[in-house]
Amino acid sequence: MKLGVAYAGVAGAMWGLVLMVPQLLPEFSPVLLSCARFVLFGVVTLMLAVPMRQALKQLTLTDVWMLGRLALVGNLLYFICLVAAIQRLGVAPASLIVGVLPLTITLYGRHDSGGVALKQLLAPLLLILSGMLCINLQTFALEPGAVGDKVAGVLYALAALGCWTWYAVNNSRYLKQCGHFDSHQWSVLCGVMTGVFSLALLAFIALWQPAQLQVDASAERWGLFWVYSLGCAIFGSWLAALLWNAASKRMPLTLSGQLIVFETLFALLYAFIWRQSGPTLLEAAAIILVIGGVCWSMRQHAPQASLAKPVHS
Repeated sequence: MKLGVAYAGVAGAMWGLVLMVPQLLPEFSPVLLSCARFVLFGVVTLMLAVPMRQALKQLTLTDVWMLGRLALVGNLLYFICLVAAIQRLGVAPASLIVGVLPLTITLYGRHDSGGVALKQLLAPLLLILSGMLCINLQTFALEPGAVGDKVAGVLYALAALGCWTWYAVNNSRYLKQCGHFDSHQWSVLCGVMTGVFSLALLAFIALWQPAQLQVDASAERWGLFWVYSLGCAIFGSWLAALLWNAASKRMPLTLSGQLIVFETLFALLYAFIWRQSGPTLLEAAAIILVIGGVCWSMRQHAPQASLAKPVHS
């Protein structure tokens, strides 16, 4: 279990770094950053798919339909909205809003086997809503910038939260129903499909909105753009997911669910290092309330059996 926690921590550290990229490359649009990352991710997963030729013969139209929706909503659309939120709000507010994923996933999937009653989640939900109030007070009352941009940023962050919540629940449900692919094979196939969608989106932009691909940036900035995009593809998409799957196999589901907060914690740490200051009072309150509420909700979700100490024979 200690090794599992270490794997989850490293995965969270990588995902947190991905959230810093839009802050480091503000001149590049969310669509361009997302397409570059996922086209490269598609290339990586396509190479991984070569040894899976036998497994690919089991692919059905139903699988392709689900893979298409998961790739479009859970990867491409999610990251576009997240990048747009970060560029308008900053890393800390956007990551805190998206950081309530464990609770939204629990709420959305509560009718599945092992779900909990809504009344058991009211107290954690109130904590998280209080944290959201704190971070929005910080954003709208104290941070510089146009109100319209801030409102758009919050809406983008909520859209990203909705996309990933839908992806996590429906991906899990489909994997339980589909017995002919393991989690690694499914992740590779989803990566390839994401690459296909990203290429199609790039082609559409090149034909109909070519100005979107013309960025006023130096050769050095373009070099950083491709380096960061490749890093996001390899470390943020492939390796982090591999480590997270390895962590999930070594610990109870309820514990791995709580450890999703590593991503939020590392994103906040990187953001504070980047701006060379610690959290404000409202940001600190938001961090405590949101992370506390998320962990409390996961404890409520945990079956009593998983909380009992193991009995040694």
